[in-house]
Amino acid sequence: MSLTSKEIEQPLGQSRRASGAKARPPAGRTVVSALAVAAVIGTAGAISLRGSPFRDPLPEVVTTPEIAAAPSAEPAKSALAPAKATDGPKIIKVEPKEGETGGSIVVRDPSSIGQDTRVAHLPDRDLIEDSPTGPLPVRAADGRRPMDVYARPWSGSRGARVAIVIGGFAISQTGTQAAIEKLPPEVTIAFSTQGNSIGRWMQAARQKGHEILLQVPLEPFDYPNVDPGRNTLTVDASESETLKNLHWALSRTTNYTGVMNFMGARFSADDQAMQTLLADLGRRGLLYLDDGSTARTTAPEVALRNGVAFAAGDASIDGTRERGAILAKLDDLERTARAKGVAIGTGSAFGETVEAVTTWAKEARRRGIEIVPISAVVADPER
Repeated sequence: MSLTSKEIEQPLGQSRRASGAKARPPAGRTVVSALAVAAVIGTAGAISLRGSPFRDPLPEVVTTPEIAAAPSAEPAKSALAPAKATDGPKIIKVEPKEGETGGSIVVRDPSSIGQDTRVAHLPDRDLIEDSPTGPLPVRAADGRRPMDVYARPWSGSRGARVAIVIGGFAISQTGTQAAIEKLPPEVTIAFSTQGNSIGRWMQAARQKGHEILLQVPLEPFDYPNVDPGRNTLTVDASESETLKNLHWALSRTTNYTGVMNFMGARFSADDQAMQTLLADLGRRGLLYLDDGSTARTTAPEVALRNGVAFAAGDASIDGTRERGAILAKLDDLERTARAKGVAIGTGSAFGETVEAVTTWAKEARRRGIEIVPISAVVADPER
């Protein structure tokens, strides 16, 4: 079948009409069609005069977050050390732990969970006051306390909890290294200000997950026949001399949550001497642990008066340096914790103590006891 030229020019999809028949659309439909065509042509022309269709550009996808500049407004001043105008938010980049994926940024409140162990050995510059003897702990301009920022995280549950504080670190170098390696990270360790290489051992302990304290030498009743060591705080010293010796002790390292007495039966029994000590600790945002070795201590009342987070030890676990005796003391702590909810034991970094605590802690966990850092069990007037 041959097609005429008119048939070839016929639009696709339209049926052929009978030969000789002419389709005449109604006059009104012709006018409407003409107006529609004109509108389409006009719209196309208007669009062609613009850049590209509906020219609002697509939002730019940002794949790398940028650090905003610190605000120019001067921050609030610290009670002890004014914050420098150039100090601002600090971001420390760390590599993800093994098994972690993704590149998300997680913002945490350090006062509620404590530091990540990967950066826990790094001091927070906002919590440091420079002094002639070295860095001193201080509250940050935003109110954060060293005892919160450097605290070890714990579950927050209200089951039976035992805090174990082992002191005497940094006296023996080999003993300190072995104890840091062996002790469970939940155990709090206390550095003697008379020790050596405290800064290095602090970093090792923090990277292992330990919360740390400083043992400050306080005057015993038979001082100086029994001497706690260099720069002992004494009852007869002036307030300025007491603070000078205290600040020397506090500047020995960083990243600790508070102070624990070393000896000090006479000093602890003197209200005015303890007032000077605890008032300064309270201003700096540090906790105070009394080892519980003397019943005459005024520490609980003075701490409350000065708003200091406070705890007292329930028992010394290694008065007898024998494994069986130490384990028996630890069992006593467990019974106390089950009865009262909390128990605090103190000891020294003897080999027998470290071995007994390590063994007992594993067994206690299976019995439902939680080993917690000392910061988890203090009476804190600011919480």
